[in-house]
Amino acid sequence: MTACDFLQDDLTAFEFFAGGGLAGLGLEGFRVTFANDIDRAKATSWRANHAGPDPMRRDQTNGIHLGDVRDLTAEDLPGCPDLVWASSPCQDVSLAGARAGLDAQRSGAFWGFWQLMQALDRQGRGPRAIVIENVVGLLTSGQGRDFPALCSALVEAGYRVGALEMDAALWLPQSRPRLFIVALRDAEAATRSGPAGPFHTRRLIAAHGRLPQAVQARWEWWQVAPPSVRNLDVSALLEPDDAVQWLGMDDVEHLLDLLAPLHRDRLERARQSGERRVATGFRRVRTEGGLKVQRLELRFDGLAGCLRTPSGGSSRQYVLVGDQGQVRARRLTGREAARLMGLADSYLLPASEMAALRLIGDAVAVPVVKALTDALLRPALQKSRQFAA
Repeated sequence: MTACDFLQDDLTAFEFFAGGGLAGLGLEGFRVTFANDIDRAKATSWRANHAGPDPMRRDQTNGIHLGDVRDLTAEDLPGCPDLVWASSPCQDVSLAGARAGLDAQRSGAFWGFWQLMQALDRQGRGPRAIVIENVVGLLTSGQGRDFPALCSALVEAGYRVGALEMDAALWLPQSRPRLFIVALRDAEAATRSGPAGPFHTRRLIAAHGRLPQAVQARWEWWQVAPPSVRNLDVSALLEPDDAVQWLGMDDVEHLLDLLAPLHRDRLERARQSGERRVATGFRRVRTEGGLKVQRLELRFDGLAGCLRTPSGGSSRQYVLVGDQGQVRARRLTGREAARLMGLADSYLLPASEMAALRLIGDAVAVPVVKALTDALLRPALQKSRQFAA
């Protein structure tokens, strides 16, 4: 008899690299019994939004362990989780970073997490489902070694593994593609005989083709249907004009000076229409004529760009509004960013605007987690529970 032969009445989950707990909010039907993050401010937000009867007890949803995952042991973890979710650090695998991969210090925390899962296995408490969420750059980071190494580790532990590239833009007015690696053991979920859109993208299919044969033999093309209703327009999630702080005219002119000709033309056409038009924009560094130039890049397609953590203000997203021939500009607020991740206004954000944006920029979109949970995770684990009973 193993430590997990006694099954709890409800499905339970652990949440690693938990941040403000957005993944847990999307795991409907699961009770989060343990969470961990190294960031004190994020852990404070997690606690503020996961009220429980005793904030000191780890087996209650108010308990989050503050510290490096590499310092945890299996004895720190309660019970037998059905599911473990890990939104591991992305800085070293992101397409925008140095791409040192899972061998680097920050993103390498994944291996500390994995050693913890191996320790749970040795005690007979390993989860039947593991989800690893990260940026799509993981498919090619570490000179192409990271994705095969991660999938190989899961397969060697007895899991069947597959992945989906899911863009939050199908649920929310934010372009945010993310990779979800789903591993199941002693549980079955809906699969396809081969890749199919929209979640099995060309870059995922290419990455699958580079996997070792032993991993491909244990690969599954998980089946998740896209939503039938298009997402909201970004303008529907913005604060009223009179409730936000707009940039002064000099600052607006300086910002517009950063527009490349194509984006300037788009803004001018919107201005001349006389109608209210909303655009979102980021400042980015581009190479033009061999020189690095800072540019403001706009989009008028009803979507915000992918939310990021603010660094010196340069990566904060802007909102530009053209109305009656005039153009105004301001920065996206923390509350608006939270809405773009699928959070209700009842979610408690840090008092500091920069802290709120940092919390949200590092998180996972709640409706995407919910879609994955509803279509794949909860049915698979409930079915295996019924079979075991």
